[in-house]
Amino acid sequence: MATTSDIRNGLCIKYNHDIFKIIEFLHVKPGKGPAFVRTKLKSVTTGKVIDNTFSAGHKIDEVRVETHKFQYLYNEGDTYHFMNTEDYNQITLQKSTLDAPGLLKEGAVVTVLINTEDSMPLSVEMPQSVILEVTATEPGVKGNTATNATKPATVETGATVMVPLFINEGDKIKVETEKGNYKERIKE
Repeated sequence: MATTSDIRNGLCIKYNHDIFKIIEFLHVKPGKGPAFVRTKLKSVTTGKVIDNTFSAGHKIDEVRVETHKFQYLYNEGDTYHFMNTEDYNQITLQKSTLDAPGLLKEGAVVTVLINTEDSMPLSVEMPQSVILEVTATEPGVKGNTATNATKPATVETGATVMVPLFINEGDKIKVETEKGNYKERIKE
């Protein structure tokens, strides 16, 4: 049994007869009253995100997990196929277990959390950022240089990312996977 002091991003816990992954947390110590931990939990079975508050010292039921590297192969509708890079076994996961399926490029290596009790995959952790090619975007208008002006751009995976006006079709950009934000243009 763990307590609220062990809470960290990515921790998997049993809560309300389901397994949840902690996405965000904040330890709060108000001037008056007891301390508590405010969390955002994502269900690994349904993908639903809920907010929850645990009082300080509350016991939480931690789920033991192993991490394995898997390479993304392809998808069929909402089913995504991955291959273990160590033993070449393949698994299929539903779209709801992925944090950012729109930024997943074929051949990308991701970390899959696997429950040690029943060997079931719980969730997929994407790399911090991915490099994708812009396939479609409107050309920037000369003179339209307002501060932080952005435009939508479609990348090679089909996702839409807001990019600065100077980005053109064919440019490679680095995208932060957690929020889907543009980070920088990559020069070859």
